[in-house]
This record gives sequence, C-alpha cells and structure tokens, in this order.
Amino acid sequence: MKNIRSVIFVGMLSVTIVLIGLYQWRSVGADTEASAIPLIEQHEPSLLYGMPIDNKIVIEEKIKKNELLGDILFQYNVPAKLVSQMAALPRHIFDVRKIAPNKKYTLICEQDSVMRATAFVYEPNAIDYVIMKFGDTLSVDVCQREISIVEKGVSGIIRSSLSQTIEEMGITHELTNKFVDIFAWVVDFQRLHVGDEFKILFEEIQVEGKTVGIEKINGIYFKHVGSDYYAYPFDQGEGLDYFDEEGKSLRKALLKYPIEFTRISSRYNLNRFHPVQKRYKAHLGTDFAAPTGTPIRSVGDGLVEEAQYKSNNGNYVKVRHNGTYTTQYLHMSKIAQGVRAGTRVKQGQVIGYVGSTGLASGPHLCYRFWRNGVQVDALRVELPPSQPIKADKMEDFAATVQRLKAKLDSIEAPQEPSITTASIF
Repeated sequence: MKNIRSVIFVGMLSVTIVLIGLYQWRSVGADTEASAIPLIEQHEPSLLYGMPIDNKIVIEEKIKKNELLGDILFQYNVPAKLVSQMAALPRHIFDVRKIAPNKKYTLICEQDSVMRATAFVYEPNAIDYVIMKFGDTLSVDVCQREISIVEKGVSGIIRSSLSQTIEEMGITHELTNKFVDIFAWVVDFQRLHVGDEFKILFEEIQVEGKTVGIEKINGIYFKHVGSDYYAYPFDQGEGLDYFDEEGKSLRKALLKYPIEFTRISSRYNLNRFHPVQKRYKAHLGTDFAAPTGTPIRSVGDGLVEEAQYKSNNGNYVKVRHNGTYTTQYLHMSKIAQGVRAGTRVKQGQVIGYVGSTGLASGPHLCYRFWRNGVQVDALRVELPPSQPIKADKMEDFAATVQRLKAKLDSIEAPQEPSITTASIF
C-alpha cells in the first residue's frame, strides 16, 4: 500500500512539473519566433460558379462549329442517362439544340485517370449561364450575373463613311444601330455629310465593370447639313417610342432597314446590269451587303405569305403587313425556325439569315417592297408616321424633354480636328 502511494505521489509530481514547464514556455518562450509552434493556416475554398474547385481540373472552351453537346460530354465520361436527361429538359430552361458556335462553356472534372466531369456550365451570353451538376441524377441551376445600368454621353463629328468610322473607333455597333433606327426615316444614312455632328445620351449595360450591351437611348442631338434634329424617348401607354421636340413621332409604321445598318450594294434601279445574267434588266429591290448568317428582321408586324425556295430567289420570305404594304426578303442562307406560310411575325423579329442562295453573286439581302400591289423603291416610299404625343400627355412629355435636353447640352461638343474615343461615326 505504501508503495502504491509513492507511485501516485511521484506521478502527481511529474504532472505538476510538466504543467509548470508549459506555463513558463507560454509566458516566456511563446514570444520567441524560433521556439513557437507554427499554426496551421485555414484557407477558404476556391469557388467557381459557386462550386469548390480545389483539387479539380477546370476546362474552359468555346463551342466549335457543328460540335454536338453529347460529343463533348461523352469525351469527359458523363453517363449517357445524364446526357439524355439534359436533352429532355424544358426548352425555357435549356435547349440542347440551340448551343451555338463560339459560346463559352466550362467543365469541372475530377483529377482521376479518366478525368470525369462533375459539372458543365454553358454561357449563351454575358449575363445568363446554366450550371449542370452530374451526380446520381442531373441537377440544373439557371443563373444570371448581376448587371448595372450606367448612363453615358458621347459626341462626335462625321469625317468619313459611317461604317468606316465605327470600325476605326471601336464603338459598339449596337449603339449605332439604335441611333440609325430612330432617325432612319428622317436622315439618309447612306448620304451623310462630312462635318455632321451628334450627341447621344444612352444607358449602358455592364457586368463586372464590362460593357455587354445598350439598354436604351435617352436622347439624341443630330446636326445634319446645317439642320438640328432631336430625339426623345417617351411611353404614352403603348410602349417606348421616340419623338422630336414638338412631340411628332420619328418612327414610321415600318422599319426602314431589314437588317442592322450596313452598306447598300445596289439600289432600286429600272435599268441595272445584272452581275450574274450579264444583261441589263430592272432591279426592283434594294441589296444590302452583309456577311452570311447576318440576322434579317421583318420591318413590321404581318402575316407570312410565302417562305420557301425558288431557283432565282433562293430561300426567301414574303410578308403582308396590311392591305397596302408587302415586303420580301431574298437569297437567305436559311429561313428562321418556325417561320412558314400562315404564321404571324412581329416588327423586328428575325425571319431568316443573309446568304447567297438562288441567283446571287455573293452574300447579300435583296429587299423588295410593294405598295398597293406595285413594287416601289423601299428607301423612297412615304409611310404614315406613328401616333404623335397625345394632348393629355403633352405636359409630361414637355417635362421629359426639358430634363433630357439639359443632359444633352451638358455633353461636351466635339472639337476639331481631334477624334475622341467617344465618337461613333
């Protein structure tokens, strides 16, 4: 018994000595860097699209022409049943048939021998993206990046052709196209004059500080051949429209241009030398030169009368807008999905894509226009304007003009002879 008490005493003494030693180390030695025990740092996990990617392989690519989604996923060992589930998703969530060339996708893969994909992210544009996670079943998240709207003002002087100056300045074509659409029935943009001036107040869409689009134009001042033109947006209950300072609508019943603004390669001409048939014959349309695949839009609401292929016209669509006006769009590379005889289309809706089918020497759109059954020059036809500002809305419109004009006036006027990066023409 005595021996047991001795052992207990010795043990307690040893523990006491150890505790005293630890206390002395913490109070004296802890401040000495060489003798301190290093702490293990805690790292936040790396995330991409909200998913941890530590110890993962991340592959970022773009869809190639004629590349199928199934081919991409099978390459990274995604089970066939999950690919089938993707193909069966509702179209408003993800339409596997609409993946397009040059659109970005990201694969997140395991670091194993087969590099199996655990997630696929598809980005149809700079704002939207779809996350698909591959587990026992398919998990889908439809997401959007946060956007911000920034109001900006630009000014410039036209010194060369519209398209050439735009290319030189590197300014977004979307802003130019909106500008042209607003003033298309007031100004002939194929015959601009050197020295014409403009100011544009607009809202820019930004994602993560980068420009991804134009929300709308808030005001334009345009000095053309010595005359001043203004455009102001106003919604009087029927959607946004643009008006001059007196409240007259700048928009006509139909858009002037069936594609975004581009070069006119051949005008309506009753005695033109045909480049393919090598003889003089009437050219009863307007040719717009544009790359193959450029979207073609219906210039107004209407009913599709014809959507087919013919040897001379190639792929074409003909739209009757009302009892007076009919338009036709020739030489398409293809007709837009769902556009067929008997369907209704809206103004600005894409009905096909520029091509060179039929009797054509190169990619372009031949645009034809009928008034009361007679073909006329689409660029010279007089159309009735849209409704002006209503009497009961005039006071609100006047206040809008006053506010926006003050902003336009505050934009610094362009100075000769320098060309600033703000110029778009």
